[in-house]
Formats: sequence, structure tokens, C-alpha cells
Amino acid sequence: MQSLTNTMQAVPLNNYILLSAIIFSIGVIGVLIRRNAIVIFMSVELMLNAVNLLLAAFSVYRGDATGQVFVFFIMALAAAEVAIGLAIIVMIYRNTNSIDINVLNRLKW
Repeated sequence: MQSLTNTMQAVPLNNYILLSAIIFSIGVIGVLIRRNAIVIFMSVELMLNAVNLLLAAFSVYRGDATGQVFVFFIMALAAAEVAIGLAIIVMIYRNTNSIDINVLNRLKW
């Protein structure tokens, strides 16, 4: 475990911040631009993974395991979100034969 800590501390924290910002930005762009429900869920997962990477990097740099505990809870939340989200997408596809977000106007009152 000590070698992993030394390896992570050899890379500057700014690199982790930059990588997380890039991954998070790709996720935000995917949510805003794409209309496919599956791509939107994948973009949300990208954003959660960017936050996880940043929390883990800060946790190692501070020498505190609190960030890694938050990463565990975020991963559990992401797994639940994927399960419920995919179930919703399957039900929408069964009703509309499409997973396009613009087709969902038929679900309004």
C-alpha cells in the first residue's frame, strides 16, 4: 500500500484536477447535447467517476481515508442509479419504441 501512496504522490495534484475537470466536462456536454437516454446516463456516470477520481486523489494527498469512504458511497449510489435508470429506459422503450428524449412528450399530461 505504501508504494501506491508514493506513486500517487509523485504525480502532481494539478494533473488529477485537470483530468477530473476534462472528464466532468465531457459528461456535462454529453448530458446537454445528446438526446439518447442511454448516452445521458453514461454521461452522468462519467461525471460521477470524475468526482470519484478527485476525491480519491485528495484523500491520498491528505493521508485521510474520508475521501475514499465517500468514493465507496458514490459508487453504491451510481450502481443503484444505473439499475433504476435502465429499468425506466426499458419501460419507456416498451411504451414508445424509442429511447429518444424528445419522444417522451407523450408522457406529459
